Amino acid sequence: MQIENKLRALAGMGAGWVMWLLLSLSVLILAIAIERAIVLFRSRDDIAKLRRNLASSLGRGDLTAARGLVVASPSVEARVLAAGLGAMPRGPAAVEERLASEAQLAKLSMERRLAILGTIGSNAPFIGLLGTVIGIIRAFHALDASGGQVSTALMSEIGEALTATAVGLFVALPAVALFNFFQKAIASRISMAEALGREMLSYVKDERRALTDEAA
Repeated sequence: MQIENKLRALAGMGAGWVMWLLLSLSVLILAIAIERAIVLFRSRDDIAKLRRNLASSLGRGDLTAARGLVVASPSVEARVLAAGLGAMPRGPAAVEERLASEAQLAKLSMERRLAILGTIGSNAPFIGLLGTVIGIIRAFHALDASGGQVSTALMSEIGEALTATAVGLFVALPAVALFNFFQKAIASRISMAEALGREMLSYVKDERRALTDEAA
């Protein structure tokens, strides 16, 4: 009975606190989206130009120029390439492993806090539904107190109940959309970094093969 009384007390509070919770979650969604957008924007660069210049430097065997290019670039792709260039003295296998490792670390860094967006997007409708259930319970109590007469208070409770569900959906939809957008953008950046890494690795293997042929 004690648990039942506590649940009734919670229902008696109304769905107002649910609305405030959903409003707080919407502010959190906006803050995370802005922060992640800034991070992704600041880590952009002209990748096509970087690719051309890097290919030219590696083709000439100028590793100093190649390192200068990737160090000067703020992009995530350059960060992955820099890790591969640092492992070149240890051979192609080490370069390949370092490229893969740095790509995963870069992905984790860019995905930071995105799980919060996914969680809010998945659960906001249920929070709104909770507000609806609470509103319906209060509506039944109001109906019982009025002796079965439909009153303004009863209609107000029903309206509040339906509003909670609508607000929950309104919060969930942009959260899911932003989550999918950032995941797609990050996947594209990591795919580009891996593609550039494989291109760089081909130069490393060609150079090692040339040195082997000369030694033979």
